[in-house]
Amino acid sequence: METTKIAVFKGQQIRKTIHKDEWWFCVSDVIEALTDTPNSTDYIKKMRKRDGELAQGWGQIVTPLAIQTEGGLQKVNCANTEGIFRIIQSIPSPKAEPFKRWLAKVGYERVQEIEDPELATQRTRALYKAKGYSDAWIEKRMRGIAIREELTEEWKKRGVEEDAEYAILTAEISKAAFGLTPSEYKKLKGLKRENLRDHMNDLEQIFSMLGEGATTEITRNKDAQGFLESKGAARQGGDVAGKARRDLESRTGKKVVSRQNYLQQPENRKLLKDKP
Repeated sequence: METTKIAVFKGQQIRKTIHKDEWWFCVSDVIEALTDTPNSTDYIKKMRKRDGELAQGWGQIVTPLAIQTEGGLQKVNCANTEGIFRIIQSIPSPKAEPFKRWLAKVGYERVQEIEDPELATQRTRALYKAKGYSDAWIEKRMRGIAIREELTEEWKKRGVEEDAEYAILTAEISKAAFGLTPSEYKKLKGLKRENLRDHMNDLEQIFSMLGEGATTEITRNKDAQGFLESKGAARQGGDVAGKARRDLESRTGKKVVSRQNYLQQPENRKLLKDKP
């Protein structure tokens, strides 16, 4: 399941994901944001060499979690707020103090969202609005998020729990609906770390929702259990959207799948760098 989100600290993108009801941050992104190093892997090796205590506790501080990369969903070293604070202690950077304040704010917002889940929805809407998305687009995006969450909850109840399995099932739906896996779709649009669905137009969003909504219904009606049966249901759900897409294309003479992305609109490039 793709749960990767992007946070921005002083123009630097930092990937984060939910794990055990709190934000976990991509360690390499944090290193790059604080040091401007071109090689975070090498920096981390040197940092652990000079800080023996950090090296000794590295396995307790850092956990590999599924994060969206240019090659798709992969296990990447992440740390929670407490772990990142410990890593920052070993980084001599003038950005350390403002980053600590930023990190504390992000962590506190997550606590608020657990206590009042509606806050997360409100913040997401406000973020998209600040980036310049239209109200109509935002409504579709929020509905798509809800449909996606309903589907992943259904998968979880049926024994599909591994992040890699969620990614495969999602790829099955996308391939049947659009003729492209998510990674192929992102490549078509020229995206890297960005969330694919944040760069879909109205029709692309609608057919994404149809594919995932149909998959949820088929999964329930067939009582699919486990990964293999869920994979078959995912393919069938994607087929529903794929047939509808092709029918629309034949009637309009226009392709639904588009190379356009939000970044290609000049007025939006700066907005996407603003702090969420």
